[in-house]
Amino acid sequence: MVIGQFGESFIPVFDGVGRVMKAYAETMSARGNEVYVITPQYNTGYRGGLPYEIVDFTSVKLSKKLPWRIGIEGLDPHFTSRMKQIPFEICHVHGPAFAGNIGAHWAKKLDVPLVGTFHTKFYDDFLQATGIKTVAKFGSKIVADFYNRCDEVWSVSDGTGETLREYGFKGRMRTMPNGTNRRVLNLARVPEVRDRYKIRTDIPVLLYVGQLSWKKNLKRTIEACGLLKKDGVAFQLVIAGLGPDEEAIRKLIADQNITENTVMTGHITDAEALDALYSLATLFVFPSIYDNAPMVLREAAAQHTCGLAVQGSCTAEVIQNLENGIVCNNTNEDVAKAIKEFLAIPEQKRKEMEQKAYETIPMPWDGELMDTILGRYQELIDEKKFNNRKFS
Repeated sequence: MVIGQFGESFIPVFDGVGRVMKAYAETMSARGNEVYVITPQYNTGYRGGLPYEIVDFTSVKLSKKLPWRIGIEGLDPHFTSRMKQIPFEICHVHGPAFAGNIGAHWAKKLDVPLVGTFHTKFYDDFLQATGIKTVAKFGSKIVADFYNRCDEVWSVSDGTGETLREYGFKGRMRTMPNGTNRRVLNLARVPEVRDRYKIRTDIPVLLYVGQLSWKKNLKRTIEACGLLKKDGVAFQLVIAGLGPDEEAIRKLIADQNITENTVMTGHITDAEALDALYSLATLFVFPSIYDNAPMVLREAAAQHTCGLAVQGSCTAEVIQNLENGIVCNNTNEDVAKAIKEFLAIPEQKRKEMEQKAYETIPMPWDGELMDTILGRYQELIDEKKFNNRKFS
């Protein structure tokens, strides 16, 4: 198959969606497919050795502090000439923005199936950006209208699909979860990462990895840690990532009197270093109600680290309470209580939970999951060809 993967973030800057696209491209290419990743240009560095092709287009930086960029296809005439040479058989878009609309355009132009994955709760993004519910609702409708153009939409969890329906999506949908390969930990990197970020091994380490944004419910984590400090619980909070609310987050950490208990590593792009950090954590604390199927929770589990999630969130769908992680209510008190409950679990029981997390939460990309994905691609391609013959 000749496959197009369209999204807003890719090498060298990754968010969760970018990591999903990279896994799609790598795994599909390894199975003999011709894969193209269409994304805004981040640099012109050497990219030799990749088993897939990156077709990028002119972009501008969003902010001096943040690495993400906005693509502007119209300013890049060479991009269109390159795209005309690719005989896509299917286009898969990972969002409704610039790259997503390019994917929709080429799927229509070539009369091939358009698959769209719904990764993000856009209502929350619009509300955070504007503070106006009416605008957020209108923006969500535009998102639904985009996905209504797709032949089929894949939601990354059951709850995610319900969210898109609430936005006004009327089309065909199925749940298609994200995978996570169980990478072998490079043990040599563990002491290096421990020393670089001054990770303590004599007290519990509570880890967060992701954007430094209030939409991730980081306020809950920090204030819960403030309660732990008042209760005399020994811990170290490690926060890895960058984002628009970093300064406000640092201020809240200081206000909660946990600055000396907290390490902020910045954005980590080295996969082996990130794996080492996951392995050093006692508990991955992720009470986000924004995320749909966070890769970071699965990556932590792949390094035998249990996660904490909020009851009713999409994140919690893969967690069986006190079996492969811990689930709590969305309050400071309950998050703090759940952390203390987890830390009080006897070591042998905790090791059993960590093994269960490893076995049940990460789903390898190259296995049954990719069989399903590529099989569905082929069904959609065949369906499109049949309908074209039938009505021609």
